[in-house]
Amino acid sequence: MNTIKKITLLQFRNYSSASFDFTAPVTCITGPNGSGKTNLLDAVYYLCYTKSYFSSYQQNAVQRGMDGFRIEGWFELDGREERIACKWKGGKKEISANGVEYEKLTEHIGKYAAVMIAPDDMELINEGSELRRKWMDGILSQTDCDYLERLMNYQRVLQQRNAWLKMQATNPSTIRTELEFYNARLAADGTYIYECRKSFIVQFRPLLQNFYEQLSGGREQVEIDYESDLLTKALATWLDTGLEHDLRMQRTLRGIHKDDWAFSLNATPLKQFASQGQKKSFLFAIKLAQYAYLAQVQKHLPILLLDDIFEKLDQSRMEALLRIIRTPQFGQVLLTDTHAGRVQEAFGEEAQVQFINLSHHP
Repeated sequence: MNTIKKITLLQFRNYSSASFDFTAPVTCITGPNGSGKTNLLDAVYYLCYTKSYFSSYQQNAVQRGMDGFRIEGWFELDGREERIACKWKGGKKEISANGVEYEKLTEHIGKYAAVMIAPDDMELINEGSELRRKWMDGILSQTDCDYLERLMNYQRVLQQRNAWLKMQATNPSTIRTELEFYNARLAADGTYIYECRKSFIVQFRPLLQNFYEQLSGGREQVEIDYESDLLTKALATWLDTGLEHDLRMQRTLRGIHKDDWAFSLNATPLKQFASQGQKKSFLFAIKLAQYAYLAQVQKHLPILLLDDIFEKLDQSRMEALLRIIRTPQFGQVLLTDTHAGRVQEAFGEEAQVQFINLSHHP
């Protein structure tokens, strides 16, 4: 099992300096809105993935008026303790384990897993394909370091190919050596990524269906399908045959950077036809399936981070969710709520729940 025992924050979001111990399987962080409940969950997430769950702009994680932050966490994995520190100052990020700095941030990814469920996650269903690609890439990058490496290469070469296409509009050239190099690199890395995504869906689909059934009482059938240009033609072929079109549009129009995942309910698109309640059940099912997938592949239970979710769930869904996360298939849970009583009642008197009340913190 993968757990966090203690965390200290320095100039992180609204915290000047604070320290918290996590002493129970379930920790509920309570306090009024604006007291830093979500920020504390985000700090745990940051230690696992070296980035915020809520913002890609690092400066947003720094306390107002300050020039940097530091987070330190004491993790336990399979009986071994390790101290992870993340420091960001003047645009430079440093991550260390037991005082030794990593040479590359990617060395840390996949070591400690956490799955966050937050109110804005509904965007995963309602918004465009970029969010779904990011979500998928986040999971696969944790379980396969080659995937992360190849994805970064693909994105870099894609930018170079697009720059070359733009240049042809103003300064055309008949020499295609550069283009051939880009195409070969994109085809190699893109095909690897495509194969990973394709096999992921096969493993992931039954997990999603199982959790949705538990959350909704088994009344509906959900599906997740992979949509990719590579399902019909090899990437090398697309890049070759689509060149005229790419030159006209000055960008690469086909490839794994256009992939998407279609979510459906009873064979109809979830985004357009599902009710809010059905979408919530689907969202929770997809996040719990993500948790179960990571646990299967990494062979240890991730930390589950639940941000203000009881506010958004009706009684029957909340009870179904609690039944699931209280099974031995789930490990440490950190959650936020404005009402401590509601959480204690939800988990039951006999459950080991620790309460951290932030209204008593500076």
